[in-house]
Amino acid sequence: MNWKDIGDSWIFIATQTTTRYFVIAGVVFFIFYVLLQRAMAARRNQTTLPGWKHYRRDIGFSLITILIFSTMATLVFIVFSDYSNFYWPWDKYGVIYYYLTFPAMLLIHDAYFYATHRLMHHPKLFRLVHRIHHLSTNPSPWTAYAFHPLEAIIEAGIIPVIAFTLPVNPSALGLFLLFQFFFNVYGHLGFELFPAKFHKTWIGRWVSTGTAHNQHHQHFHGNYGLYTLIWDRLFHTLRKDYDQKYEQVTAGKPVQSSHKVKV
Repeated sequence: MNWKDIGDSWIFIATQTTTRYFVIAGVVFFIFYVLLQRAMAARRNQTTLPGWKHYRRDIGFSLITILIFSTMATLVFIVFSDYSNFYWPWDKYGVIYYYLTFPAMLLIHDAYFYATHRLMHHPKLFRLVHRIHHLSTNPSPWTAYAFHPLEAIIEAGIIPVIAFTLPVNPSALGLFLLFQFFFNVYGHLGFELFPAKFHKTWIGRWVSTGTAHNQHHQHFHGNYGLYTLIWDRLFHTLRKDYDQKYEQVTAGKPVQSSHKVKV
């Protein structure tokens, strides 16, 4: 493959990623922050809304993140695909295996995210790598990709981790990355969508809800998981007030935290 083909592929992936960011985050923002702002007010994790300057900052850093994500995706899917564990056709290992790769990728990404996220909260790394993301103490859908370039590289690292370890069809990985973005937008939404008492069900006990991640942005410590609370429960990093906060929000009684954190 020549440089022109690689460049064309990068442009295609970057355009696709940019479109996905603005369409998904934009539609979700319009629904919850414009159309349903009053109707869903009782379900907000924090009583106030971020200001427009916060949205502009998050979008600006997200555009840089998109460039980095697109570069990583081009390297993995195009340049080094022959050295990966990608396989064709999609049913080479059977239909069941194809669908089993989705929970496998979720668990791999969940463990990867928890480990790297905890590491980025080390005092010596936080201000260098993770501080930009935490400028959004009251996140919105636009925060989903608002990373420092170094953090964007770390976040994009899940693509080669999966591609070079798990035999996976490229279409499955692509669909998984799309799901990942939807879930990421939900995590930064600022509204809780799951029903009351969901956190006490046998499934909900292990799901990292929007409330859980919003608490992380408020307080900076605890609730480090992405999709699940498995690692937070295993390593005792789940915030002790998580259940109380979830119950307050789903009962329509969100409480504005007085906890101030110096970013």
